[in-house]
Amino acid sequence: MNPTPFDIFVLPFTVGMSLLFAYLILKYASWIWYFDRDDKLRILRGLFSLKSLKAAKEIFLESLVHRKMFLVNRRLGYMHFSLAFGWFLLIVIGAFEAHIYMGGAAPFYFPIFFVYFVPDDESFFFARGFVQLMDASLLLVLSGVVVAIVKRFYKRIVGMRSTTNLRLRDKMVLYSLWLIFPLRLLAESATCGLHGSGGFLTYPVGQLMAATLPLKAMEYPLWWAYSIDLCLFFIGLPFSRYMHIPTEMVLIFFRNWGIRLKPDNPILEEVMVLSCPRCGVCIDRCQLNTAVGNHDTQAVYFLQRIRNHEQHSAQAKNCLMCGRCESVCPVGIDLNAIRLRHRQNFTPETFVPQYNNADAQKVDVVFFTGCMGHLVPKTKDAMVKILNASGDRYWFMDADGGICCGRPMKLAGQTAAAQKLMAKNRQSIIESGARTLVTSCPICYKVFREDYNLEGIEILHHTEYIKRLIDSGKIKVDKKNLAVAYHDPCELGRGAGVYEPPRDVLSSVATLQTTANERKNSLCCGGSLANLTLPSADKARIAEQAMCSLTANHPDVVATACPLCKKTLARTQMAPVEDVAELVAEAMID
Repeated sequence: MNPTPFDIFVLPFTVGMSLLFAYLILKYASWIWYFDRDDKLRILRGLFSLKSLKAAKEIFLESLVHRKMFLVNRRLGYMHFSLAFGWFLLIVIGAFEAHIYMGGAAPFYFPIFFVYFVPDDESFFFARGFVQLMDASLLLVLSGVVVAIVKRFYKRIVGMRSTTNLRLRDKMVLYSLWLIFPLRLLAESATCGLHGSGGFLTYPVGQLMAATLPLKAMEYPLWWAYSIDLCLFFIGLPFSRYMHIPTEMVLIFFRNWGIRLKPDNPILEEVMVLSCPRCGVCIDRCQLNTAVGNHDTQAVYFLQRIRNHEQHSAQAKNCLMCGRCESVCPVGIDLNAIRLRHRQNFTPETFVPQYNNADAQKVDVVFFTGCMGHLVPKTKDAMVKILNASGDRYWFMDADGGICCGRPMKLAGQTAAAQKLMAKNRQSIIESGARTLVTSCPICYKVFREDYNLEGIEILHHTEYIKRLIDSGKIKVDKKNLAVAYHDPCELGRGAGVYEPPRDVLSSVATLQTTANERKNSLCCGGSLANLTLPSADKARIAEQAMCSLTANHPDVVATACPLCKKTLARTQMAPVEDVAELVAEAMID
């Protein structure tokens, strides 16, 4: 075994790393301490289960390889992959190299400065191989640094229209991160240049430096600079955007262990806020940015304000809650849930719920058209025609008026009023004895599924119900010579994962076109009840943006499966807009 080398320049790195570890241990321990008893039990049960292995796999794919980021933007994906995975390789390969050289455990600073202490010893196992692997890993990271610098100053080259605005402390930590790997290259190359050693990268750089620079005088200051820069990054990390690096791994474990965001326990929200990498992919996805030009309410800025304890009531309210940002978030942060929590904090309870006083009827199917359904009578009438033809015993629960499901109140932060209304509606539905609840409104559909606890009652959107009727032969339809572009409503598609039933139904009555923005990428119509501040003119711009995409292939009709989307898109007068149910009713064979 070789004696353990030491030099005083390792102290800045050692101190910085030790302080970071101490901070993280205390921070994570405090989170677990403040979890309620049920969540603590979930952690204990999950810790030594397959859930932890699943979490480790997710960490590898998302925190190191950045699979989701690659799917959204390959250039950004490569940047994050090269920085994260390259640094990971430097640590892991360096640890193996140091362990083999020492014949056992080595001080934790030793792999980081290995080249300084062991510049040309090729006597241990796989010594030359380690040199080449370490150079390859360093080159991978350096390529990521180059892309990161390009992204910061020339964002469109990496496929972004907008990037995040950085605070001074974030810039300082960012620049220290950028310097780490060039300094490592220079320090290692300087040592290699003096000893005639190195790999495919450090050897030629070292020889060039030896031929042009006073290398002996520069070597030691370069190692000091490298150590000090690492120290600055580690000390600044917990107080900057880069706290996401360790925290998103904790979030992945918590999520796999079954811990969820709760209204009365904000701990997981803090974990999510700190897990935001501020990559900026949510900015270009937000139609308030691309269609309206609003540049301060996107998810990244909303979370930043929460983290910095700044006023954020405007950002909490000014959101379509369409889920476009959430669908591409590489960390999987529950962005809509966080906004809802903060709307409750800023919105006084002023709504008076309008109760359903109709007597429940004993039926097989309850049909609930919803408030918005009453604003588009053609959709409502089409569903009545379909229900009458189905042969099912049904009760049109809100036939006499738009009795609210409660979700619009919930989206507005009126939680208490929403819960009272939901309890009354739930009682009526259960008393009917129905086994199936059908609704035309995705907003209603989502709240019935998530908040009503209708155990034993199947909840269907009307497109799912219509598909079942067609498949079973209860209703017969004739396919028309009609080209149709389908618009995925936010709440039905991204919100509830219902993508295929509407398309299957449309394909049975018309020729379905593909569009540039569909399924998870569907554009919001702009009529969202979730936005509490958006002027009608801005809503119109968002609707026009969506219709421009939907009508690019000149369809005969634009179809949707949401009464609010139909009403909003139709106002553009760019093409006829009909609900899926209307097209089916028109194609039915008596």
